[in-house]
Amino acid sequence: MANKGTLVIGIIVLIILIFGGYFLFIGDSVNVYIDGENVTSQTIVSPFAGVDTNRLNKEICDYTFQSMNNTTGNAKDLQQGILRICLGYGLDNVKVKIDSSIGENKIPIVYHVEGNSMYPTLNDGQTVTVEKTKNIKVGNIVVANSPEYGRIIKRVSQIKGDQVYLTSDNTDTTQEYRNGVLYETKGITTWVNTTDIYGVVIDH
Repeated sequence: MANKGTLVIGIIVLIILIFGGYFLFIGDSVNVYIDGENVTSQTIVSPFAGVDTNRLNKEICDYTFQSMNNTTGNAKDLQQGILRICLGYGLDNVKVKIDSSIGENKIPIVYHVEGNSMYPTLNDGQTVTVEKTKNIKVGNIVVANSPEYGRIIKRVSQIKGDQVYLTSDNTDTTQEYRNGVLYETKGITTWVNTTDIYGVVIDH
């Protein structure tokens, strides 16, 4: 009987050590990976939490896509948003890690160039990788949401406070007759607010 009692105690101690080690060294965690077009989420939670991790991962992925496709927020904001989602599942002490194809705590977004306004630097149909950031400087190529033109990709020519002057690399002017009227077309130049900037082109 003593041997059986010792065995039972040993098993209980082992279980305590396993789950104690889990909470001490691993804990609840969320690992999000972004490659610019796709998002994956892996959650590690206590088996006692009763959390539907498939549903949680889907919600985190959907939220990350939303964050990628608006002009506001950064990796820290994304992290805070994921923490709020986890809290809704009863997880109040979660470690969130944001990783990506361009490094940790960075959000890449893949865009496709439309038109020739940035020729010869960028060509129509070309794919570029943008780092989501408001940290811009003159000379950067950025993707912005222009109130006048919609989503555009242009070069930063001037920065005055919160206002950013964007220009096209292609300075050629084309002329075309439409219904007997001569139209001239040239690259877009426009002012936008820094809040309209999605991020900086880092690879093209």
